[in-house]
Amino acid sequence: MVQIGKGRALAIAAVAATTVVLGAGTTPAGASSALQPHRAVYDLALADTSQAAGISGVRGRMVYEFTGGPCEGYSVSFRFVTQVADEGGNMRVTDLQTSSFEEPAGKAFQFVSKTFVNQKLSEETHGRAEHKSSAIELDLKKPAEEEVTLPGNALFPTEHLTRLIENASNGKPIFVADIFDGSESGQKIYETTAVIGLKREGPGAAEKDDPKAVETIGGHRHWPVTISYFDGSGDHTGERTPIYQLSFLLYENGISRRLLLDYGDFELRGNLVELTRIDAAPCKD
Repeated sequence: MVQIGKGRALAIAAVAATTVVLGAGTTPAGASSALQPHRAVYDLALADTSQAAGISGVRGRMVYEFTGGPCEGYSVSFRFVTQVADEGGNMRVTDLQTSSFEEPAGKAFQFVSKTFVNQKLSEETHGRAEHKSSAIELDLKKPAEEEVTLPGNALFPTEHLTRLIENASNGKPIFVADIFDGSESGQKIYETTAVIGLKREGPGAAEKDDPKAVETIGGHRHWPVTISYFDGSGDHTGERTPIYQLSFLLYENGISRRLLLDYGDFELRGNLVELTRIDAAPCKD
């Protein structure tokens, strides 16, 4: 049976983390809105599948919440639950629970994640990553205590999305970068390519998203975005196929909706059904 595992779901968390794209405490050039802390709820359903996937149905829910402020950094709480049925009638429930904290200016990134399959703990990762000169110093506590140096300048999720919204605001259609988000065993680096569409004005049509939730976003500029994730290891010669792709509408105040999660052999659609604004933590004198 297909399992929507931690690596896939954490990539989805990166989309939800669009809400912290201004985590460095600055407003990107060309943007007029500040970061809006919030709690967002998305309903998930199967959008498309191939026979090879062996899936007869998927349903689920993603709940994302971030708190904090530009001076103290941002805390993110994320839960992603899916119920997958195969063609034989078997059911698998996967429950990914993560929490993270990213320091201002993307200096360091702390992360904890647990994956439960049918209510049993399947994976657990806990660690802290810090940017050093041309490398990331990683202090892992789980799955095993280990200190690792990851070469290169991979971006943490907030850093990556900060630059993504900067590129969108400045009319740049392509953004290529490496990302570290604590996926897999806590040592995974993804290579990503983001394709940014033309700017749109106003909130846009709700379509399958909840109209009240879309209204809560506000009448901000927004862009259609597709991010392709590639394995950062192995042979990079020839044409490469992404591990998965994430498409969504990105608003300049940092909120995202109309999600499409493409895993190659099946696709999930995420509809925004609830959005609650949260007050940002004030900066102290």
